[in-house]
Amino acid sequence: MSSHSLDDFKINIKIKLSTLWASVTFLYIYGDYFELYVPHKVQELISGDGVLDKPIKLFAASLLLAIPSLMICLSVLLKSSINRLLNIITGILFTVIMLLIAITSFSEWRLFYVFYAILESILTSIIIWKAWNWTKNEHNI
Repeated sequence: MSSHSLDDFKINIKIKLSTLWASVTFLYIYGDYFELYVPHKVQELISGDGVLDKPIKLFAASLLLAIPSLMICLSVLLKSSINRLLNIITGILFTVIMLLIAITSFSEWRLFYVFYAILESILTSIIIWKAWNWTKNEHNI
């Protein structure tokens, strides 16, 4: 073994999933923050003419975006069998949503949003893959 080799250890699947959800959540936050810099966006927010122009739409968006945030802690706290299933289901849901957003958001001023949507889709796809391939040995950790 080389004297320059780095120490490495096995990371529990729950920690991996939680970390992936944290990264996804940060990307959602950054995407929404940078969207404020798109021309006329702030005026739409002030006038109430934006996409979330009704209280029920704002509440629905809040519910939807609470899921990835909750998955950060649920990925660590839940029992393995329900955890695996929940990560697969929510991973698929958010991958589909973000791919649809990437396809429908393509414009000069929203390239950043498409970029984030693609990154988010990659991360949620990794979540699905990791949860799908969760081994029996990792269930017992």
